[in-house]
Amino acid sequence: MQKELTKKNERVEEVFHLFIKHIQGFLEEAKLNHEEYTNFVNWADRLGRTGEFPLYADVFLETHVLKAMYTEKPGTQPSLLGPYFIEGSPLIEAEPGKPLVLTQRPDEAGEVLYFKGNVSNVDGKKLANTRVEMWHNDASRKYSAFDSDAPRYNFRGHFYTDENGDFEVKSIVPLPYSIPTDGPTGEFLAYTDQHPMRPAHLHLMFEAEGHETLITQVFFEGDEYLETDVADGVRLDLLTNLIDKGDHKEASLNFVMRTL
Repeated sequence: MQKELTKKNERVEEVFHLFIKHIQGFLEEAKLNHEEYTNFVNWADRLGRTGEFPLYADVFLETHVLKAMYTEKPGTQPSLLGPYFIEGSPLIEAEPGKPLVLTQRPDEAGEVLYFKGNVSNVDGKKLANTRVEMWHNDASRKYSAFDSDAPRYNFRGHFYTDENGDFEVKSIVPLPYSIPTDGPTGEFLAYTDQHPMRPAHLHLMFEAEGHETLITQVFFEGDEYLETDVADGVRLDLLTNLIDKGDHKEASLNFVMRTL
């Protein structure tokens, strides 16, 4: 076992050499004195010890990697997976002639939302039986399973597109929310004079055989945080309109997956 763990891996070696090279370059360019360097190392240590490194990476790193990888490629742009995804969501099935209903409590607070989508690929083929995972926050601006009193899988579920690649889900309109600010990530935001807010969004993950998994988000026109999203996760092709239907809102967006 130990022999397997220490086996040479040229790709890992290449990546880590680049990591050290650019960290050293950053330290040289920043011209840190020893006290500043020590403070930086202690802050990074707290980032790891508090479990906030995934949060920090989501907010300040992942979106830039995704932009570099996908901006020039055809298909729907990916966005952040985010720190609030959990495995094991329930399968959601619809009654004939009715939309899917995302898992929620009876008399859930919030504006009712009917969200429609279609899934196809870059060649124009409609993708039937695509697995779609969906999750978002509730009217308290919290995600279930994370500092929330809601059931673990509240506003979480997965389902499959129909024979035309279509789906329709009944849920509520998600709300803008603040990322955690009481730890080292919040300290970083204070140092750089940035607000902690994310615009309201739906999370979606699409999986279809022969296609690259698409992890993305859907945002709503008019949200005050679209241009200043702390995670810089907004893409123009991920915007949709909320249409007021009196007793509920409607929104829709089509998604295009890349073939492998």
